[in-house]
Amino acid sequence: MSSSKNVSLAPQSQSQHVRIESHKQQVEADAPTLASTSTSTLSISESKELTGLTHECGVFGAIACGDWPTQIDIAHVICLGLVALQHRGQESAGIVTSEGKCSKNFNMHKGMGMISTLFNDDSMKKLRGNLGIGHTRYSTAGGSGSVNCQPFVVHTAHGAMALAHNGELVNNESLRREVLARGVGLSTHSDSELIAQSLCCAPEGVSEHDGPNWPARIRHFMMMAPLSYSLVIMLKDKIYGVRDTYGNRPLCIGKIVPINSGHTGNSTETPADGWVVSSESCGFLSIGARYEREVEPGEIVELTRSGYRTVDIVERPDFKRMAFCIFEYVYFARGDSIFEGQMVYSVRLECGRQLWREAPVEADIVSSVPESGTAAAHGYARESNLEFAEVLCRNRYVGRTFIQPSTRLRQLGVAKKFGALSENVAGKRLVLIDDSIVRGNTIGPIIKLLRDAGAREVHIRIASPPLQYACYMGINIPTREELIANKMNAQQLARHVGADSLAYLSVAGLVQTVQRKHVASAKPTGHCTACLTGEYPGGLPDELSW
Repeated sequence: MSSSKNVSLAPQSQSQHVRIESHKQQVEADAPTLASTSTSTLSISESKELTGLTHECGVFGAIACGDWPTQIDIAHVICLGLVALQHRGQESAGIVTSEGKCSKNFNMHKGMGMISTLFNDDSMKKLRGNLGIGHTRYSTAGGSGSVNCQPFVVHTAHGAMALAHNGELVNNESLRREVLARGVGLSTHSDSELIAQSLCCAPEGVSEHDGPNWPARIRHFMMMAPLSYSLVIMLKDKIYGVRDTYGNRPLCIGKIVPINSGHTGNSTETPADGWVVSSESCGFLSIGARYEREVEPGEIVELTRSGYRTVDIVERPDFKRMAFCIFEYVYFARGDSIFEGQMVYSVRLECGRQLWREAPVEADIVSSVPESGTAAAHGYARESNLEFAEVLCRNRYVGRTFIQPSTRLRQLGVAKKFGALSENVAGKRLVLIDDSIVRGNTIGPIIKLLRDAGAREVHIRIASPPLQYACYMGINIPTREELIANKMNAQQLARHVGADSLAYLSVAGLVQTVQRKHVASAKPTGHCTACLTGEYPGGLPDELSW
């Protein structure tokens, strides 16, 4: 279901650092059992293929430089940008564009489904414009449904405003009460609509006799909502890129360069044909853009046809550290994206090296669960001087495992997703690397597949620490009861899944790996490890109502 239309008009105090103490469950070492999952059909928003771990959204914005109407097809640029961010959300998507002339008219197309099914030649023709924003979604707050598709468009006293949001508001409850108390009605439970309505009213003490002061409105919202969000906000002729003060969600800027610029296109001397802002940089090269820099924590960046500039920076309290989500490195981001001056692939490679240092094992070959553990597996192989060899061949045409109605059928679905390369496996002692274990339902069938193909030993190594806590900042991590690390330690889990051994990367090892470049440069940094340690940078959600 999709819709295409022309849209026209008719301080909260910072929470203290909170840690949830672990309540370990006792499990019989000789016969550990898994809690059965629900037998009802799982929706897309409740699970993810293979892992049960989902990200929430990807945001993208683009604006053409120079004379308007532009020769750059902005709608296609945004569409390709969203395709590159499809891994961040596959449930719904949308694009809103503006020609930059009239504050009353935006062009919009959005709906449920993947980018490739939502946008065709007809819908793209209706999205002509000189600037626009886009969004791809995997629901967290607000639930699944077309009413929650983004970008949201609201009509203010000063014209239309479109907003796309990546993240989840920790203080959703109190902010919702405040907006409702102003007499504003909300049509969804989405954080994104709540943010948009929060921006519609001018803060007290701010003069707007000469027109709306959007940076002041954005600052006011940021003071009320400490995290977690990255935003792209479009007005008639400009786009704002906004990142929360903790830097929890990623956001970066790219420069659209002339086609013949080559690799030197990122030079400051190269003229810009346009500017883009995106959750990740992975799609920049495919749209003719070059990575410029990250939007800093608390920064409000304004993009116009003349370029981009910082219009404000909202500071964190002195006693708070930056809290960029460390699982962006582990799992969520595409390997060719750049965060904090380093490529994600390189960090994953180094995680594999560190994993060998912490959990070596005698083996003949190293391999990975494709594609998630491949970079770490190469790092493990290089550090150990063991051969890397592919042992699993993935069938890309099998349906998603999470739509199966029971754990047994999901496990069978996992086995059907892979074939074993028996010539590489037979008689070998194998180290199999994966990036994470969530519910623990999928690794057992893979181990059985490898043993049936002749593997003599199968040792599992996980390139991240055990997941033990829920995330309240935009990652749809299952409940604590569903997380296998809260039911079994590594030795118990190894016996349960049929592995000869199993080991995780330590929290200290992961943090050290991610921050190794920053230590060398003395650049201040900080990462959120709440799902691993229970230490939440902004405290717990309002009234624990999530």
